[in-house]
Amino acid sequence: MDAESTPDDGPTRPNGKELLDAVFLEARAKLIDLAAILDRIERYGGAEDYRLDAFHRALEELARSGESDRARRVLTVFSDPTEEPVERPLTPGATGAWPGGSRGPAGP
Repeated sequence: MDAESTPDDGPTRPNGKELLDAVFLEARAKLIDLAAILDRIERYGGAEDYRLDAFHRALEELARSGESDRARRVLTVFSDPTEEPVERPLTPGATGAWPGGSRGPAGP
């Protein structure tokens, strides 16, 4: 089955191999970029930081196979799960990761 449109059925969905063919090089480049970022952080002191901890937990979620909700699970790693407003923010601005989610020494 290919991803071309047919006049009778409309567009068809690509199969797994066709999808992989279409996205592999871009996804590979993103993974290499992330690996290089983590290497640089480690090379310059590997700071104990909730954001770095969130990266590592997100990578664990990516590595889990057999579950197709990886994007949701990775987003959840970076998200603040609390529902009640806080009196004062935990950080001076948006950081892209929830500081209360760390498993490290600064975490809950």
